[in-house]
Amino acid sequence: MKSQSIETKIDIYTPEELSVEIRGLADSAQYAATTSYSPYSDFKVGAALLLADGSVFAASNQENAAYPSGLCAERVAMFYANAQQPLTPVTAIVIAAYTNGKFKETPITPCGACRQVLLETELRFGNEIDIYLWGTKEIYHIRGVRQLLPLCFAKESLS
Repeated sequence: MKSQSIETKIDIYTPEELSVEIRGLADSAQYAATTSYSPYSDFKVGAALLLADGSVFAASNQENAAYPSGLCAERVAMFYANAQQPLTPVTAIVIAAYTNGKFKETPITPCGACRQVLLETELRFGNEIDIYLWGTKEIYHIRGVRQLLPLCFAKESLS
C-alpha cells in the first residue's frame, strides 16, 4: 500500500486586511445573503462574483419545499454571470452565511456541487478563481478551486 498526503493552502485574513475591492465584493455577498429565500433552514448564503471586466454579480440561496429543487448561492451567482457575460472570466468570489440573526464568525465552504461548478468555470476560462470565504472574525482566501477540490472530476476524467 502507498499513501499520499494532500495539502490545501489557506490564507486567513481579518476583514480589515482585505483590499478595498474585495471588501466591496464581501459587502455584495453579505447583502445578497439577506435576500435569501430560506424558510426551511433559515441558513442564508450570499455569493458575489467579480468578473475580469470589473462587473459584479451577486445572488443568494433559494430553497424549496422539495429540497432538491433549491439552489445554492454560489451556483445561482455563477450561472447568472455566465448567462449574462459568457465570454468574461470570473476572477474572484466571496461567500458569506447568515443564520440565527447574524453573520457567521467563521467561514463556511461551498458544497461539493458548487465546488464542481466553480472548477468548471476555472477550466472554461483557463484562470484560477480567488475564493474568499467570509466570516466576521476571519476570512479564508483560497487560490483556485483545486485547493478546495483536490481530487476533482474534470474534462480530462472523461477521456
